Order: sequence, then C-alpha cells, then structure tokens
Amino acid sequence: MELQIKQDDCEVIIRKKEALPPPPAPPVVMMQSSQPQPMFHSQLPPPQAAPTTSAPAASASPPALPAPAKPKSSHPPLKCPMAGTFYRAPAPGAPPFVKVGDKVQKGQVICIIEAMKLMNEIEADQSGTIVDIIAEDGKPVSLDTPLLVIEP
Repeated sequence: MELQIKQDDCEVIIRKKEALPPPPAPPVVMMQSSQPQPMFHSQLPPPQAAPTTSAPAASASPPALPAPAKPKSSHPPLKCPMAGTFYRAPAPGAPPFVKVGDKVQKGQVICIIEAMKLMNEIEADQSGTIVDIIAEDGKPVSLDTPLLVIEP
C-alpha cells in the first residue's frame, strides 16, 4: 500500500490510491455547483446579446466561405501542410515564387509557410499550371487551408 525510500537527505513516499484518505471533495463540489447557478442567472442577458453578435459572425462566415469556393478549376487545391503564415516570395520585395499562369514542376518550391520562426518551403505536389492562388500573402493559414490550384 505504501513505499518509503530514504537516502541521505532525500525521502520519497509513494502511496496507492486505496491508502489515501478520501478527500473532502463533496462539500467543495456542492459549493462550486451552487456558485455557478447565480452566475448563470447573471449571464442570461449576455447570451441574448450573444446571438446578436453571432449573427454578424455568421454573416462574417459566408464571406470566408467563398474564399475556398473561389477556385475556378475543378481540380483540388494544394492544401497547407501546417499552420503558419503564408508567403508567396522568399523575402520582402523579392519576386513571388509563382504567379497565375506559371508552369511548375513537381517538387518545385511554390511558397513558404513560416511556422515557429522557421521558413518551410512548400513544393508543388504535381506538375502543371498555376490557375489560382487562394491564400493571401502574409496572412495566417491553418492546416489544410487551400493555398493554390495547380491544373495538370
């Protein structure tokens, strides 16, 4: 039930769960459960305000939805392999890696994703022509965000 080790000035005691006295948790839980009830009553007006704020959020979502629907091609877009910041060029002021209409080869660097202060080169997953660049330069992107469309 218990293991006690002493060596020089160091002492370690390990007890099984069954050897511990039961914690006085029920009174604490009861006090915690009684406290949120008044908070819920005081929070009733904000949830009514929340739907009004969620309505603009919902209206903000539809403009975000056309961005993925923006590709004019039936081909699936190249998706971001990680979260970070999307950059079209290797440095500020430098020409972009690719632009719409450029022909690319599989393995060619087409953009950079900065994640945790590291610049990760993203390569084309197939050879073809860039028909659409979906992600905005210098903007944050998340995992599986469509970046651009390459048409074979």
